Amino acid sequence: MENSKPKVSLLEGIIILLAMIVVMGVGVIGLGISPEVPILIGIMMMVFWGKFKGFSWDEIDNSFVVGIQKGIVPLFIFLLIGSLIGVWIAGGIIPSLMVFGFHLISAEWFLPSVFIVCALVGSTIGSAFTVISTLGIAFMGIGITMGISPAMIAGAVLSGAIFGDKSSPLSASTNLASAVVGADLIKHIKNLMWSTIPAMIGSFILFAIINRGSGSANFSKVTTTVNVLENNFHITFWAIIPIVLLFACAWAHIPTIPTLFINVVVSSVMIFIQNPKFGLVNLNNVITSGFVSHTGNKGVDTLLSRGGISSMMGTIVLIMAALAFGGLLMNLGVIDAVMNPLTKHLNSDGKLITTVIATCIGVNVFVGEQFLSVILPGNAFKNAFKKANLAPVALSRALEDGGTVINYLVPWGVAGAFITTTLSVPTSQYAPFVFLSILSPIFSIISGFTGIAVKHINNK
Repeated sequence: MENSKPKVSLLEGIIILLAMIVVMGVGVIGLGISPEVPILIGIMMMVFWGKFKGFSWDEIDNSFVVGIQKGIVPLFIFLLIGSLIGVWIAGGIIPSLMVFGFHLISAEWFLPSVFIVCALVGSTIGSAFTVISTLGIAFMGIGITMGISPAMIAGAVLSGAIFGDKSSPLSASTNLASAVVGADLIKHIKNLMWSTIPAMIGSFILFAIINRGSGSANFSKVTTTVNVLENNFHITFWAIIPIVLLFACAWAHIPTIPTLFINVVVSSVMIFIQNPKFGLVNLNNVITSGFVSHTGNKGVDTLLSRGGISSMMGTIVLIMAALAFGGLLMNLGVIDAVMNPLTKHLNSDGKLITTVIATCIGVNVFVGEQFLSVILPGNAFKNAFKKANLAPVALSRALEDGGTVINYLVPWGVAGAFITTTLSVPTSQYAPFVFLSILSPIFSIISGFTGIAVKHINNK
């Protein structure tokens, strides 16, 4: 008969998590270093603690597999997004979007308009990462040229993209949240709007306020940038084709990986149509190493020298380390030891919803994986919500408001690392301006304690 796994006590689990907070906090916040080394230190501590606790080396090794295997698909998606960014710049798609944006968006309403546009596009295609890595880069170029803070621009892009991701039936995270608790997808989205719409309105107001205080636009620089783009890139209305293609694939329910493959191929064909002499070797270099801009304008070259598979490797390494760390915390029983006792002392809807949100945030901080921040608390609190007569959509909304949106604010999280790589803005700088992620859990907690829009199971 096989021996059962060693049991982890509540106190032991709390001590371990607090130790990890100290390691992460001192390294990332205190010393200002990148998260890889603090995460590796946390992994080392977990490995030797696990062996000391009585876990076998095989169980510890399996924990790495359990953690990393959940992120294989997102990791591959990041490789394709890196490729897509490179070919979109080389094909003039992102430069064209920048030129069109300069003519359509006013400086007085730049941040609010960026927020709304990203929200609308995100709601249609259901992918925050796609919005961020395409429109986001274009808006960053426009805003920086106008003299607006990169952190504020990133906050507006992210807030809009996250809203779109939460409100779209095509979103993977939205489908996951409803599926974990067994809620109807459309009912989940409708109920989610009770916290998301107020957060959207609040975000729009805040972006309007900070936009007025962010300084006036440097229109001479804008004009110079437009001239540089028009002289060095193929600016054309046909650049909208890859954008339309994203919409079409989303509405046809084509998964993300084949959608990105299709878009990379179509964008590559556009490059050869514009410049038949571009060559397969150059295309290979753009896909693998990214596009390198040689316009002679330092600002434009900095903005548009990016993309490629290699640009995502740092993010992929960080995510793999974070997933391995999360696998250790889960498989060795630390997460369960802390989460399970919580459900026994929650005697009101407000306390229960607040605890779910806090747990989702905690999983984001310790595990760094967006989907796991929904899956783990969803499974842990499902029975507690049922006993409290709360409908599944009440739990699914709490999972979204505390799990899905917070990962973008965690430097070592999957989303946080991706944003820093893609938009070239550190998480610590843009996080205070991602108003939708900050306001969503607040409105959700208020809803829980006031009872507004808290759905209960109908009794006969």
